[in-house]
Amino acid sequence: MLTVFAPLSGRVLDHFCFMTKDFENLGEPDLRLAGFQLWIHSRQFPQAEDYWDGNWVNVTAHCGGKGASVWVRGAIIHLPEVAHLLKGAEQLRTTLTGEAELPCMEPELRLTLKATGSGHIKVEVAITPDNLTQQHHFVFDIDQSYLPDLLAGCRRTLTVYPIKGKP
Repeated sequence: MLTVFAPLSGRVLDHFCFMTKDFENLGEPDLRLAGFQLWIHSRQFPQAEDYWDGNWVNVTAHCGGKGASVWVRGAIIHLPEVAHLLKGAEQLRTTLTGEAELPCMEPELRLTLKATGSGHIKVEVAITPDNLTQQHHFVFDIDQSYLPDLLAGCRRTLTVYPIKGKP
């Protein structure tokens, strides 16, 4: 368990429930892009066959950069959002222009890729375990060579967890 101390007084401020071993047991992420990783564990409602309830998935997401590491867990991704990311990333790879986005309905996560020219892409990740009291924003500069792995991860995810029903 991680304990955080106040910088001047040395008092204990908070205890975090996430143990380091919890992260070690996740295995390889389903999606990875620069400092962002996403593990998809299961459907939230595996018996549901309708579009809305049947497509929520339980995930763990992480984004980290210099001096920062943010984790979030929960049913915060709806599978059509992964399909939206896949479609945008395919177009981005083909034309090297425009944007791709994981447009999460839930406020804990958002991922945006924007072409900046000459095959370069700006990746922005907004992630928070508590959207009422925290905001975390990460920016990474990558090139188009990162896109094939992202595309493969999206396709694998939608193969393992196909979209159910129609909107």
